[in-house]
Amino acid sequence: MKIYKLKNNFKGFKKGTQFYLIAESEFIGVKDFVLRTKDLAVRISINERELHNNFILLKTSSGVNSNEITDA
Repeated sequence: MKIYKLKNNFKGFKKGTQFYLIAESEFIGVKDFVLRTKDLAVRISINERELHNNFILLKTSSGVNSNEITDA
């Protein structure tokens, strides 16, 4: 499971709030993402642009930080 962190205030959530990526879908080239707050209380649906502009990937399911991933 991927964990994202807000890098800006967004849709009423404060910078630094952590979210789990619950689902991602693509239909005719348009990607949508469903995120839940870390306490699982709130669910939001966003598009790819909103994800890239407002969120930072913290962890993947393997526990590897996205900054440490390199091409072999």
